[in-house]
Amino acid sequence: MEGQVVKQDYKQAVKWFTKSAEQGNADAQYNLGVMCSKGEGVTQDYKQAEKWFTKVAEQGNAKAPYNLGVMYENGKGVKQDDKQAVKWFTKSAEQGYDKAQYNLGLIYLEGELITQDDKQAVKWFTKSAEQEYANAQYTLGVIYLEGKLITQDYKQAVKWFTKSAEQGNADAQYNLGVMCSKGEGVTQDYKQAEKWFTKVAEQGNAEDQYNLGVVYLEGQVVKQDYKQAVKWFTKSAEQGNAKAQYNLGVMYLEGELITQDYKQAVKWFTKVAEQGNANAQYNLGVMCSKGEGVIQDYNQAAKWFTKSAKQGNANAQLNLGEMYSSGKGVTKDYRKAETWFTKSAEQGDSKAQYNLGVMYANGNVGNQDNNKAYMYFNISAYNGNFEKAIANREKIGRLLSIEKINNAQKLSRDWIESHNQNV
Repeated sequence: MEGQVVKQDYKQAVKWFTKSAEQGNADAQYNLGVMCSKGEGVTQDYKQAEKWFTKVAEQGNAKAPYNLGVMYENGKGVKQDDKQAVKWFTKSAEQGYDKAQYNLGLIYLEGELITQDDKQAVKWFTKSAEQEYANAQYTLGVIYLEGKLITQDYKQAVKWFTKSAEQGNADAQYNLGVMCSKGEGVTQDYKQAEKWFTKVAEQGNAEDQYNLGVVYLEGQVVKQDYKQAVKWFTKSAEQGNAKAQYNLGVMYLEGELITQDYKQAVKWFTKVAEQGNANAQYNLGVMCSKGEGVIQDYNQAAKWFTKSAKQGNANAQLNLGEMYSSGKGVTKDYRKAETWFTKSAEQGDSKAQYNLGVMYANGNVGNQDNNKAYMYFNISAYNGNFEKAIANREKIGRLLSIEKINNAQKLSRDWIESHNQNV
C-alpha cells in the first residue's frame, strides 16, 4: 500500500542485510557489522562484526575502518592491539571520516598509542573541525585559547568555540561566554556572555546551572540579578547540587538579597546537611536551637552541631560545648563541654577560649585551676574578646602571685605560638 510504514523488525533487517552482504553489497556489510556489534536482531557478536567491517573496509568505506580501530583499541572481538587501532583510525581519517580524524588527533595529543606529536594532533583536529564535528571544534578552540601546542590566538579560539557552541556543545558555550565577558578575541559583550551562559544552563547540567547562578550573584560578567541567581541555584539545587543548595539556604536565611524565608532556608540546609556539609549542619543546628523555620528542638540542634563539630567546624564545636555545659539537648557533662571548647579554642575561637577560662576558674572539670583560667582569659583577650576576657583575667590575676602571673603569660604565648594564632 503506497505510503505505508513498515514496522521496525531488527531480525528481518539482519536477514536481508545478510543476503545482500553475502553478495558483496558494501552498505549491507557495514550495517550488518553495526548490528552484530550492538546485538540488534542478532546475538551480540564482535567477531562477526569484525568480519563484516573488514570486508567493507577493503572496499573503501570510511566508517568501517573507524569501527575496526575502536575494536582493536578496546580489544572487543579481536586481541587488543594499539598498532592495529592506529592503522585503522588513520585509514578512516585519511578517507575523510570526521570521528576518526578527531580520535586520531586525540591519539597524537595523548601519545599513549603512538609517539606524541602536537603538529599531527592539531592537523587532525583541524580536518575534523572543518567538517563541522563539534567535539573537534571545541578541542581546537581550547588549543588556540591555551596556546600550548600552537601560538595562542583568541580570535581562532572564538571562531571554533562559536562553531561548536552553535551545535550545542555546552563546554564551548561556557568558554565562549567567558571570552565574551572578558573581551578575549571578541569585543567585550556581557549580553552575548549572558546568552551563552544561559544556553549552557538550559541544557540541564546542575553544575552549569550553579555556575550561572554564581555569575548572576556576583555580577562580574553580566548585570547582577538576584532573582536570576535564585532561579538557577534552585534549578541546580533541585537536581541535588550541594553548592547550590547551600547558597540558597544562606540567601533565604540572611534575607539580604531576597525575601527572608526561614522555612526555605531549613529546607535547603537540610538537603545539603544530609550530604555531609559541615557549614549547613552548623546553620541547621542554630536554626533548630532558635526555632527559626522549624519548631525549637535542642535535641535536633545537638544532633546537627555534633555532625558538624566532628568535621572540625569551630562554631559547631563551641555551640556543642555550650550545650554540654548547660545541659540543653544533651545530658549535662562538663568533661565533654571541655573537650569541644578545647577543639574550638585551638582553631582560634575567642569565645571558646573564654569559656574554658570560666570552667577552670569555677572548677567545673576538677579542682579550680586559676593558672589555666588566667591563661585562657589572656588568650581570649589576645584574639579580640577584650572587655569580658580582660575583666576576668584581671579578677583572676588578683588571686595569683607575680611569679604565677608571669608563668601564665608564658603559657599563653607558648599556646598561641604552638597553635599558629600569631597576629
